[in-house]
Amino acid sequence: MDSHRAERVSEALREELGEMISYELADPRISDATVTEVLVSPDMRHAQVRLHLSSDPKQQQATLAALDGARHLLRRQLAERLTLFRIPELHFEPDVSLSADARLEYLLKRVRRGRPRE
Repeated sequence: MDSHRAERVSEALREELGEMISYELADPRISDATVTEVLVSPDMRHAQVRLHLSSDPKQQQATLAALDGARHLLRRQLAERLTLFRIPELHFEPDVSLSADARLEYLLKRVRRGRPRE
């Protein structure tokens, strides 16, 4: 498949899912989830939706469980809004790159100061 098409589909999915999750879902477990990235498989059958979640692990699990329960509703809404032949299966996961960046920054500061690791 054309990589440019995959990028366009990923971006369209990110925009629509971000709007639906932030403003249209009424589940209180989905409090502050933000869609950061959507990665579409080459065959357009699966999409990994990466989310920025709260730092509390229990809240993260509750949010992911709520989104897993709303997965079919979200796919149906995407089918109505986007003109795609196939709407991919949605797989939700936390975006670990944001927390990894913060951890990396912390370790670099410690190295600059010359302090050993704890």
